[in-house]
Amino acid sequence: MTIPNTPPSKPIDSEQSSSARTALGWLHTAKFLTTAPQLHFLPPLEVPEIAFVGRSNAGKSTCINTLTQQNQLAFASKRPGRTQHINLFSLGKQGVMDAVLTDLPGYGYAAVPKQDKIRWQQVMANYLVSRKNLMGIVLMCDPRHGLTELDEVLLEVIRPRVEEGLKFLIILTKADKLTRSEAAKVLQITKLQAGGGEVRLFSATKRQGIEDVARLLWDWAHPQSSTSENNSSAVNSSPTLASETDSPRANG
Repeated sequence: MTIPNTPPSKPIDSEQSSSARTALGWLHTAKFLTTAPQLHFLPPLEVPEIAFVGRSNAGKSTCINTLTQQNQLAFASKRPGRTQHINLFSLGKQGVMDAVLTDLPGYGYAAVPKQDKIRWQQVMANYLVSRKNLMGIVLMCDPRHGLTELDEVLLEVIRPRVEEGLKFLIILTKADKLTRSEAAKVLQITKLQAGGGEVRLFSATKRQGIEDVARLLWDWAHPQSSTSENNSSAVNSSPTLASETDSPRANG
């Protein structure tokens, strides 16, 4: 009896490592595109836009710089809350922009005058509600403090769009400051508060969650590519399908 030579199925961790390299390579292409103090100054774009938002000192700039592997892409002001501009960064390999990262200024800093807080909250709310090509929001949260009242207000603002399909992720930054039991507890609580959104633990210091978040953002911006890869993996790993066909099935 001749046993057919069938190639071994690709290890799952190998597939994850490959997809993480693709996602991180894509994020590393981030370049400054433009900045605007008001929504109407932003250029109309057709590519998917992913916005990063969160309270001042939640680790937003560090997270963006870590994901893009660039030390000073997102600039952390020495005076938190003072820089109130919307900053856009283009993403795309070989000079072809296929997505945009949006860095929204941190909110909730006590030293900012009340009228400035109100003005910026209105600008941010208008952006989150009306930006047409916005397809995903990443909310930074320091897990030692949990979601604050202002974070809850933001969740209410975006809830209608999330229900319509807007992607949403809460990143629990500075996870290295927590014990394992504390991390597990805050992760469980935040998942209940996320209203259907994703939640990830993240630490730039310990390199925790970087690949996972990178893959998620890549999938958001490239849904067709991700679907194609999943279908291909399913076909290649199925012994039934492999035995029923004499030639590889072309991906649609």
